[in-house]
Amino acid sequence: MSLRQYEYALAVAEQGSVTAAAELLHVAQPSVSQQIRGLERELGVKLFARTPTGLVPTVVGRAFLREAEVAVSASRRARATARAGADELVGELLVAVQMGFGTRQLPRALGALRRRFPRLEVTVFEEPSSAELEQLGRRGVLDLALMAAGEQGPAGAHHLGEEEFVVVLAAGHRLLAADRVELRELAGESWVRFDRDSALDGVLLSVLRDNDPTPTTAARVSRTATAVRWAAHGLGVTLVPASAVCHGHEHLVRPVFPAVSHSVIAVLRHDAGPAETALLELLRQETWSEPAPS
Repeated sequence: MSLRQYEYALAVAEQGSVTAAAELLHVAQPSVSQQIRGLERELGVKLFARTPTGLVPTVVGRAFLREAEVAVSASRRARATARAGADELVGELLVAVQMGFGTRQLPRALGALRRRFPRLEVTVFEEPSSAELEQLGRRGVLDLALMAAGEQGPAGAHHLGEEEFVVVLAAGHRLLAADRVELRELAGESWVRFDRDSALDGVLLSVLRDNDPTPTTAARVSRTATAVRWAAHGLGVTLVPASAVCHGHEHLVRPVFPAVSHSVIAVLRHDAGPAETALLELLRQETWSEPAPS
């Protein structure tokens, strides 16, 4: 077995067909088919099943592909580490960012990283749930995770700063007349909330528990940008990190009193290489306790 066969199998699983995988890999279709057949013969199992919608991994194929992904990622990191000494950092950096945290800081840090190492490719898993983030970590495919700090943070977590939370109101809302909104004044409002296992909904629940015993949930969303837009259109108010307020909605945002903030951490893989270490240092240089947009 070879890493090339692993890469071909992963491409087929991702694209759902040999033809699309060949286009993605910029190789001839017969080459992909031959490599997959050779891999299946060597393993003595069927990795893919043909369905009306395309090729899908079998049960044993899914198990194999999980390990293949780890092996391919490790190979890429090894190549990047070997070339880092010549200041020629290449390969793929895999990053996950938890919903709503580092919305402005991460792109700036990644931009600086790419300017320093233009041949480095970055893949970002945007806004996974806590369960998805944990699963990605267990699979060993992540180089760095940017996330909210829990009561018991992961071993080796690096504290970056605090995200200040702000309330987003609809145009014409009575509370826009104030420079700062007292949390108790939000009692009785309908809320645009987040996925139940997300850190953002945990922060919101804590605020509601202290200020509104019977909150009304208007909707649940899985992206902060959606929450901001829906709140702006009057579906309900929402509470998000200041850095997550999208352009064009700054005039609908107010800081809250008492202030609400949450710690942000970065978690690196245990055998961190030069790319993720460089990204961590750039994230440390970012401003985290940003004032609310005005």
